[in-house]
Amino acid sequence: MSGHSKWANIKHRKAAQDSKRAKVWTKILKEITISARHGGGDPDANPRLRTAVIAARTSNIPNDTLQRAIKKGTGELEGVNYEEILYEGYGPYGIALMLEIMTDNRQRTVAEIRHLLSKHGGNLGESGSVAWNFTRKGNIVIDSEQVSEDDLIMKALDAGAVDVKREGDSFSVLCEPSDFNDLHEALKKDFSISHAEIEQIPGTTVKIETVEEATKFMKLYEMLEDHDDVQKVWDNSEIPEAVMEQLNE
Repeated sequence: MSGHSKWANIKHRKAAQDSKRAKVWTKILKEITISARHGGGDPDANPRLRTAVIAARTSNIPNDTLQRAIKKGTGELEGVNYEEILYEGYGPYGIALMLEIMTDNRQRTVAEIRHLLSKHGGNLGESGSVAWNFTRKGNIVIDSEQVSEDDLIMKALDAGAVDVKREGDSFSVLCEPSDFNDLHEALKKDFSISHAEIEQIPGTTVKIETVEEATKFMKLYEMLEDHDDVQKVWDNSEIPEAVMEQLNE
């Protein structure tokens, strides 16, 4: 699920898991709270908060819920004091992992993540052990139905995109993180956006050849995603479409 193609490969798996909606909302609201704590509650003056608000609206989080999360961050309402941590490590088959963590108990979280990784053929690494292979990019995914590729490319590049790639039934529009908000605003006027966030894109990938290998890795990936303290999981696996199709049969 390397880089931007990760979303295209597994979005149909996520769509069938309605029970994950609450977890997705919780993770976004935690990001909103900590963004507001560090940079203030005005999205126009706080780019990180603005990015989180975009994610909240894309996920249909009600505005009053969003506003409460901002107020917890600014101190207007009482909230939990989260700590941000970036864990690096490996999954099975040498697949690199980067985990964005928000926790109110570092010792508990690191013990639980280490246990999950070791149980599934992986391990935690030192700081910098895999980060060198990842680059932060904004990724905006647009449904390809009734979209002119030439029109999208022209408007995206004019608005600051660095690349536009077709990923199955969607287009992936990549940009520098500093251009993410402006690009999102420009594209949403003319196109249907199904996913938008700043991601860690890997430079080199590890190809998974069999359904058995993919099943083992996906089990770990989904358990990490389900962990309450894990905000985001980035990896450098590459799963061929044929293998993904067999996984979903």
